[in-house]
Amino acid sequence: MRINKPKLILLDLDGTLIDTVPDLAYCIDATLISMGRLPPGEAKIRTWIGNGIERLLQRALTGSMDAEPPAADLAYANAKFVELYTIYNGINSVLYPGVLAGITTLRQHNYKLACITNKRELFTIPLLIKLELHDYFELIVSGDTCAKKKPDPMPLMYAMSQCNVTAAE
Repeated sequence: MRINKPKLILLDLDGTLIDTVPDLAYCIDATLISMGRLPPGEAKIRTWIGNGIERLLQRALTGSMDAEPPAADLAYANAKFVELYTIYNGINSVLYPGVLAGITTLRQHNYKLACITNKRELFTIPLLIKLELHDYFELIVSGDTCAKKKPDPMPLMYAMSQCNVTAAE
């Protein structure tokens, strides 16, 4: 059985290519301190990662995986976090071992790469530039590129459309 070479490889960003938790944790801790709360620290924040920044903020504010904080607290925390993360995004984030070698090899073998992330473009593009990954991607789809985010297939379908490939490719 012959397997065709893919025409496009889609890659996630946070937790796949880059460990962004140090910067996220710093900003979450600073946000909570600004609210007169104790910072949970990086180790705890690491256990809350997944499902986007709003869910991470909810978890930090409540100390629970699925509790809802007061709307006013969440609104303040979100604004403060965005203010801080705009400054600290990419400062202590690092590529996972083997990422640069892996994507370099893929590009050398003429694979098209697209980055698909739920991170807002405001944070995605500067992070990729700071860590010198931006130019490896044919396309970058951020969390605010499409009307829906992953796990909805819309961002993946958008990437395939923009790169003129089918799901089989």
